[in-house]
Amino acid sequence: MSYGDWAGLVVSVISIAGAFIMAIQWLVKHYLNELKPNSGTSLSDRVSRIEAKLETLLEIVSKK
Repeated sequence: MSYGDWAGLVVSVISIAGAFIMAIQWLVKHYLNELKPNSGTSLSDRVSRIEAKLETLLEIVSKK
């Protein structure tokens, strides 16, 4: 293989690795964004609402 072929191979491998790393960063960013409260639509907000309703139900059941 000539130097041009090796250079092309190295650039190809670096490009593919860079694209893979950027894809992983994008996925992590968007998954972590789901865990931040944002006025009702995130996973964190949904869990908070369920916990509040559960506490209310437990208070009602414990009174009876």
